[in-house]
Amino acid sequence: MTDRPTAAPAGVTSTTAATPARVVIRAGRLLDPGTGDLLADRRIVVEDGRVIAVVGPDDPAAATDEPLVAKDGLVAGDPGSVADPFAMSLDPAATSTVDLSGLTVVPGLIDAHSHLIGDMEWGGTPGLGTSAAQEAMTGVRNARVTLEAGFTTVRDVGTFRAFVDCALRDAIDAGWTPGPRMQCAGAYITAPGGGGEVTGQAQDIGLPEDLRLGVVRDETDVRHAVRRLVAGGADVIKIIVTGAVLTRGTTLGAHELTEGQVRTAVETAAELGVFVAAHAHGTEGIKTAVRAGVRSIEHGSLVDNEGIELMLRYGTYLVADLYDGDWIAEEGRRAGWPAETLRKNDETTEAQREGFRRAVAAGVRVAFGTDSGVYPHGMNARQLAYDVRYGLSPLAAIRATTLWAAELMGWEDRVGSLVPGRFADLVAVAGDPLADITELERPVVVIKGGTVVRDERTAR
Repeated sequence: MTDRPTAAPAGVTSTTAATPARVVIRAGRLLDPGTGDLLADRRIVVEDGRVIAVVGPDDPAAATDEPLVAKDGLVAGDPGSVADPFAMSLDPAATSTVDLSGLTVVPGLIDAHSHLIGDMEWGGTPGLGTSAAQEAMTGVRNARVTLEAGFTTVRDVGTFRAFVDCALRDAIDAGWTPGPRMQCAGAYITAPGGGGEVTGQAQDIGLPEDLRLGVVRDETDVRHAVRRLVAGGADVIKIIVTGAVLTRGTTLGAHELTEGQVRTAVETAAELGVFVAAHAHGTEGIKTAVRAGVRSIEHGSLVDNEGIELMLRYGTYLVADLYDGDWIAEEGRRAGWPAETLRKNDETTEAQREGFRRAVAAGVRVAFGTDSGVYPHGMNARQLAYDVRYGLSPLAAIRATTLWAAELMGWEDRVGSLVPGRFADLVAVAGDPLADITELERPVVVIKGGTVVRDERTAR
């Protein structure tokens, strides 16, 4: 994926506070999701937003007068300072320390199935009651609360109004507004009247182009749509292979795109250097998408054993939103959502969880994704307890939310771990998330790129 510029244009003030060139983060306990080890008393040395060294008390620099050479000859320690070898003497004004010595630190969390644009989805007609500008403004709000919840990276897998998600991503990268790092789909690729289409309006009402940009009828349309989306800034392609729970008039088990159309999307996307995520609830639609070579199955609610075997064979990731079925059932009934929506939710919620359990037991690759936007933003970490309840260990759930999600996105060289070269994105909690995964629902400190974006200790 191509790195995008992060500097704000001339005359525009960035919302990102000025950060010293070097930051030292003192972690009381640092969880290494790769090994599962909780490492005591670590120092994370950050320069220009990225980790350049992680050092513990047994490192020779902690017991000698020798400076720590972290990377490329950069001095990450102060010779003569045995008590704290990370106090920088070269330019104290350019160095700061963040003390998390009483907390447990994990890499910044990743939600691989997010929708930051717009208000919460429900079983109505999306996109018709708000302008593109209003959608963007709700995205600003949603991005901030998502970041403050500890999710420093998201894969945003679709919006009804094309490219509003890309605009939000670019604003975050430029420092104009706080939010997570984003991969964006730009829009949905969907059949006419399909799960990614705006439905429910009268037949004589025409829709603006940005609400129908990804509607396709044949393989030629698919190829054109993928190219247009990537040219417009998309860095992942989202295709709707079967019906959707929240889109009225769609059938969960129905094929909405053919295997040829899905394969065309995958091949065109590969030519342009991006992956394809496939929305698929239905049993046969899941298998169609896997055979066509998609990177991930989103939802996977009615997966059968053959589908699981295919996912294993092709190395396809499963991104299953195990929490929001409960939210839809409770909030939908309270708020009077359409009976069709509630019925489809009932048909998929427990089936999805059982399919997830079988997929995990079989060894299918999984990545954490919540379908945020169906439920209120900022509650993303609630799903971790569901992932544990339905088959993952607490460590595996954390891996799915860090290492494995980063691998799914092709961003393992940027996020998902706190090793030299990666962005200094992290979450600090009071307890041990390996003993109680719900600790991650209560972040005390959140840091993105070495800059503190939330600190509950100073908020009190």
